[in-house]
Amino acid sequence: MKPIETSFKRIETKYVVTKTDLANLIEDLKTYLVEDDYPTSTISNIYFDTEQFDMIQDDSQGTKRKEKIRMRTYLSQVQPDSQVFLEIKSKDRTGVGRKYRLLSTLQSITQFMTKGQLDSSIKDQMMIEKIQQLQEEYQQSIIPRMYIYYDRFSLKEKKEISGFPYNKIRVTIDQNLTYRDENVSLFSGKDGFPLLNEDIVIMEIKAPGRKPQWLQDILDQYGLVEQKFSKYSCAYHKSQGLDYSPRPSTESVGTTYV
Repeated sequence: MKPIETSFKRIETKYVVTKTDLANLIEDLKTYLVEDDYPTSTISNIYFDTEQFDMIQDDSQGTKRKEKIRMRTYLSQVQPDSQVFLEIKSKDRTGVGRKYRLLSTLQSITQFMTKGQLDSSIKDQMMIEKIQQLQEEYQQSIIPRMYIYYDRFSLKEKKEISGFPYNKIRVTIDQNLTYRDENVSLFSGKDGFPLLNEDIVIMEIKAPGRKPQWLQDILDQYGLVEQKFSKYSCAYHKSQGLDYSPRPSTESVGTTYV
């Protein structure tokens, strides 16, 4: 059984793709990529924040740069003892994204995040200390604040292309993005509001460094340019009746909340 990765370091770039181009784009990508071990998945996320969204506001206003904290499951239905991920994700000023995660039960993670109560299933000391630091900073008022769901299709680089025993490039395509800021629970189904227009999807490229030329050529062929976009930031803005949409990045690296 393949071991679960708990630490990631990579450059992540996002692109907006129209559904009319999607099939042809995937076909061209498959010259160099293959479907992932689990190519299709449904992803449900719970993003943690304060009641007034202080964490995302601090980051958006540039007063503090915070990590994104979420609970994620790939299961269509969950129970209190279902295994889910707790993830801390950030992006530095050079555009390098870092993600750390641990696997525990939904009940244990919720108790830890909302009440600071730890059990033996949560052992990662780095993540424990980081969460406890945020709980202290925000007076332990961190709660499940936003639900975001989407369907994902995943591709990875062919080994004969990368020349290494691991696959360096990953491409994910997310569609049917849905959010809600009420009934923020993994037990409340997948209902919510559309995050984007129904005719577009979000493609994300995850790479350890600069994109290879073959990938840049495909992006150029479809007129795709890097976008500044955060699912959580978009959901927050829309929940507050504020405008937010993907916008072309004018910098060589992204600096938005990832």
